[in-house]
Amino acid sequence: MAQYEFFDRLEHLDAVGLIYWSERGGLPRYRQFLADAPGAPLSDVWTEIDVINSQAAERLGYPTQKPEALLDRIIAASTNVGDVVLDPFCGCGTTIAAAQKLKRQWIGIDVTHLAISLIRHRLRGAYGDSIEESYDVVGEPVSIPDAESLAAADPYQFQWWSLGLVGARPAEGKKGADKGIDGRIYFHEGDGTTRQVILSVKAGKLHAPYVRDLAGVITREKAAIGVLLTLEKPTREMRTEAASAGFYKSPWGQHPKLQILTVGELLAGNRIDMPPIRQTDVTYKRAPKAPPRAAEQPSLYDVKPSMAKAAQPIPKRKRKPA
Repeated sequence: MAQYEFFDRLEHLDAVGLIYWSERGGLPRYRQFLADAPGAPLSDVWTEIDVINSQAAERLGYPTQKPEALLDRIIAASTNVGDVVLDPFCGCGTTIAAAQKLKRQWIGIDVTHLAISLIRHRLRGAYGDSIEESYDVVGEPVSIPDAESLAAADPYQFQWWSLGLVGARPAEGKKGADKGIDGRIYFHEGDGTTRQVILSVKAGKLHAPYVRDLAGVITREKAAIGVLLTLEKPTREMRTEAASAGFYKSPWGQHPKLQILTVGELLAGNRIDMPPIRQTDVTYKRAPKAPPRAAEQPSLYDVKPSMAKAAQPIPKRKRKPA
């Protein structure tokens, strides 16, 4: 009796189009549709997310940068909109960028001021300057005594923090092997030519030769402008020697070729006299701009249009006579 019930079921499946008969006379097969399948749990091996290679659009040049799609998936799978995401080793801020896009609150922690500067630049590039009003940076120097404490505790952290105040990229290479260059800012001229501003940071006692040394570096590097960032106030002799370097002429006016800025002046809002900021946005590689509205949390089981199309019923083929 059970045998007859089995064949009756097969006949029923065939009648409703769930049996596929090959035109080549092969064995019949049961048709399965994506919409009817319960799905498989997401595995812990994700091979479809590309790594950050040298040509990746989101590449920022940070050595341990992760793909944003990877953090998108992790955050979407483990949190809800409005939850708090914590990354205690946030590096260049991929977790922060993904959490912001997915409407999560976030806390990012890193021990280097280099990383903090890069994250701030990344968020500004994606969301505009107004994004800075939505978060607080805790632990950065906000006064001259704070800066003095940082310089005494770690001169390299002071250097990176100082460069971050003017949006400069730290010089690449080993510590102590900078050849008189601590940071750079790149900008485009009116004809598209890329020029650079050379920066040197001094946290200790100032000496007049520092200005002459920087002038020599400007000549050697064929830089447009050189800037000496200092913790102490420069002497009148240093100011005079810097003024004697002359001006760099650009389509936007004349800019002192050698400038000295103190930390106190930077904290008060002073900035480098150079072509306008819209021309200097080539110092760091830019993160892709965020869409006008932040993305909603995606479902891990959303069916892509291509998959939905493939799940449409396949036209039934008539059984060939035996």
